[in-house]
Amino acid sequence: MIERRSVDALIVGGGPAGLAAAVGLWNNGIHDILIVEREKHLGGILRQCIHDGFGLTQFGMTLSGPEYARKYIDDVVRMGIPFITNTTVLSVSPSRIVTVASPDGMIRYEAKAVILTMGCRERTRGALAIPGERPTGVFTAGVAQAYINLYNRMPAREVIILGSGDIGMIMARRLTLEGAHVQAVFEVMPYPAGLPRNVEQCLNDYNIPLYLSHTATKIHGSDRLTGVTISEVDADLKPIPGTEKEYSCDTLILSVGLIPENELSLEAGVKLDPRTRGAYVDEHYMTNIDGIFAAGNVLHVHDLVDYVSLEAERLAAYAASYIKDGSLPPCPLPVACGENVGHVLPQRISGTSNVQISLRVRQPLQNCRIVVMQDDREVFTRRMRKAIPAEMIQLNIPASKLSSQGGLTVMAVCENE
Repeated sequence: MIERRSVDALIVGGGPAGLAAAVGLWNNGIHDILIVEREKHLGGILRQCIHDGFGLTQFGMTLSGPEYARKYIDDVVRMGIPFITNTTVLSVSPSRIVTVASPDGMIRYEAKAVILTMGCRERTRGALAIPGERPTGVFTAGVAQAYINLYNRMPAREVIILGSGDIGMIMARRLTLEGAHVQAVFEVMPYPAGLPRNVEQCLNDYNIPLYLSHTATKIHGSDRLTGVTISEVDADLKPIPGTEKEYSCDTLILSVGLIPENELSLEAGVKLDPRTRGAYVDEHYMTNIDGIFAAGNVLHVHDLVDYVSLEAERLAAYAASYIKDGSLPPCPLPVACGENVGHVLPQRISGTSNVQISLRVRQPLQNCRIVVMQDDREVFTRRMRKAIPAEMIQLNIPASKLSSQGGLTVMAVCENE
């Protein structure tokens, strides 16, 4: 017999988004909350991010990942918000019934609101389909980071890094500081995938070369990795014959993208956006399933954890209103990606309230304008000297500039066009 319990708000995931959502709900008068975390400790990915640079936007100071998480964990403990760790969420139903497997056995929670904050996972070698054997020594950047920072294990000596994501560049620096030799970072795109500050602080400051428009085309070794073949790619990202070069190494670190962790979302009937690989949400961060909300990296991948926390706090205010009133204002107006925009969020708005729109451009742009159109009317514009895919852009649009009819289109227009 599965035990049944009820709760006002159940939060799936105790990382930065889940912690911020819990604190936000408490501050908005919702105290019947439960955080469910599958790891032994709260904090999520922040526990292994021992470098600094967190908290500048949210707290006005630079913190390490564990220090940033500790601020929210302390608030959760001080407020007495219940949480359970070492607990796996087995399923989330469209009727907001959450089944978990905990050290106390299986429990079924009936929630007025379910908040999805499961974060994201790394894209692996299998997703890249790199030819070769399956030797040891091929790690994702996050796994290598956990080995060093959480388990005090050195996974590498001679290193090649594929992909210029932020974690990969941070690990290039970390491995160098621990005595490994990072030969180079190779990126398939013609521009870096991570933040400019990480290119400067993690690669340039340590004389680690970054090769753009390059990818791995073969892995060598049987028991242990012995080398990697790197090739240049053309404009279609296809390897160019004759450009192959073999690098001897014992470790290949993959930093080739993050994927929102949405298996539970799909089981609940949540519709996903193929651009973000997260849920379709309205301006209240509610999915297409009534009472199920999403925020953080499970919704769309962020470049700064401060933005994750701020997004979850906004969600908490809306979720608190939903729990108290049983509904939220409808959001019938679609928001679409226009020229040079890779993705936009939220995907639906009401047109009657102030709204924050988050977006990323498809490619690096110089001297451009971010323009929001409603039908044929320009309702918002921001001039930018530079816009890059690695940096999320956020626009705050007042309700006074919006109409309650007609969808929005967000585009990035170069000034020289």
